[in-house]
Amino acid sequence: MVEFITELDFSVLYWIQENLRCAFLDGVSAFLSVSFDMGLFWIALGLILLIFRRTRAGGLAVLISLIVTFIVGELGLKNIFCRVRPCNIDLAVPLAVERPEAYSFPSGHTGSSFAAAGALFGFNRRLGIPALVLAAVIGLSRIYLFVHYPTDVFAGMLLGLSIAFAVVYIFRKYALETRLGRLPAKKREK
Repeated sequence: MVEFITELDFSVLYWIQENLRCAFLDGVSAFLSVSFDMGLFWIALGLILLIFRRTRAGGLAVLISLIVTFIVGELGLKNIFCRVRPCNIDLAVPLAVERPEAYSFPSGHTGSSFAAAGALFGFNRRLGIPALVLAAVIGLSRIYLFVHYPTDVFAGMLLGLSIAFAVVYIFRKYALETRLGRLPAKKREK
């Protein structure tokens, strides 16, 4: 079964390389890869959202989702599955980014992007929908760049969304968004 999935993954990867590869998409995909490396964009977004009372709960949910996704995906699943990246198996495919050394499954870029976007969607759909679209584009760029298998990206998406929705559920269940948004009452002067 694993061999069949890997063959299917490679058939998709090679089709992309043969039919879609161009300088423009190389540049866009490389830009996305560098811009969203280590989740720095999403971390910055979460920190900015923490500043404002109305978005504080959403910002905290984004940051918590990112942390849990990192722990489960990068520290846990990648070291359990130890899946070698496609670019480290077929060295003949030219890369538009530096060759990653870490394991492949699940995609960290995709997991962190969907974790942040899913948490954001849980608190603000107007911002969450474009964030989810951006997360999908980031995931597709990882496949395009030949640094992840399609199943890595799919697993990263599932991981990130599952964790984000669990975090949002906990926030709602315990009314944390209400508690975090309240400002302390002002003391009356005598």
